[in-house]
Amino acid sequence: MADWAPKRFWKETTTTSTDKGFEVLLDGRQVKTPAKAGLVLPTMALAEAVAAEWDAVEDQIDPRSMPFTRSANAAIDKVMVQHAEVAGLIAAYGENDLLCYRAASPEELVARQNAAWDPILTWGRDKLGVSLAVTSGVMNVDQPANSIETLRQVVSGQSAFALTGLHDLVSLSGSLLIGLAAQKKAFDLAHLWAVSRVDELWQIDQWGHDEEASELAAKKESSFYHAAKFYALAQVS
Repeated sequence: MADWAPKRFWKETTTTSTDKGFEVLLDGRQVKTPAKAGLVLPTMALAEAVAAEWDAVEDQIDPRSMPFTRSANAAIDKVMVQHAEVAGLIAAYGENDLLCYRAASPEELVARQNAAWDPILTWGRDKLGVSLAVTSGVMNVDQPANSIETLRQVVSGQSAFALTGLHDLVSLSGSLLIGLAAQKKAFDLAHLWAVSRVDELWQIDQWGHDEEASELAAKKESSFYHAAKFYALAQVS
C-alpha cells in the first residue's frame, strides 16, 4: 500500500475561463487542490502550464513531476489563507539580508562579495527606495526602520500567487532583495542565482567540488528558476 498512487482516470485535459479566473478541466471536471478548493488560476498562461502537467501524466499521478500544480496548490491552500503570516515571514528576510553581511577577509572573497552584491543594493536604493546597512562578520546590524517598512509594504501588497513565487526566490537565495530583483527582472536570472552563491563558489574554488553538495545546489537552482517562472506566468497583464 505504501507505493499506491492515484492513476490517470481522464482522457481529455482542457482549460477554460470563468468569472473567477482560469481553470483546468479533466474530462470537463474542475481540478481540485489537496484541500478540496477549486484550482482557479489568475492567468490563462499559468492554467496552460498546469494543464500541460496533467496532460503529460501517462499512468500514476506524481506531484513531484508537476511543479506548477504544486505551487498553485500552495498558493490557494496555504498562502491565500495565511497571507499576512507568509508576507511577514518573507519581509523579515530584509532585516538580515544576505547581501548585508560581508566577510572581513580574505581580500579576494571581500572583493567578490562587493562586486556581486553592491549593484543589487544600489538597485534596491534607486528603484525601491530601500537603503540597507552593510557590515563585516555575522553580528547583527540594525536596518533603517523606513527601509524595513518599505519592504514590508512591497511584500504585503502582492497577491497569493506572487507571494508563493517570491517565498521560494527569497528562501532559496537568502536575500529579499535578490527575490524582488528576480521578480522585476532587474538582472539576469542566472546572474542573480550566481550572486546568491558567492560564498559557496568561493569555497568550491578553494577546496573543489563535493558531489552531494553539487547535486543539492542543482536542485535549488532548478527550484529558483521555477519560482521565477511561476511568478511570471501568474502575473495579470
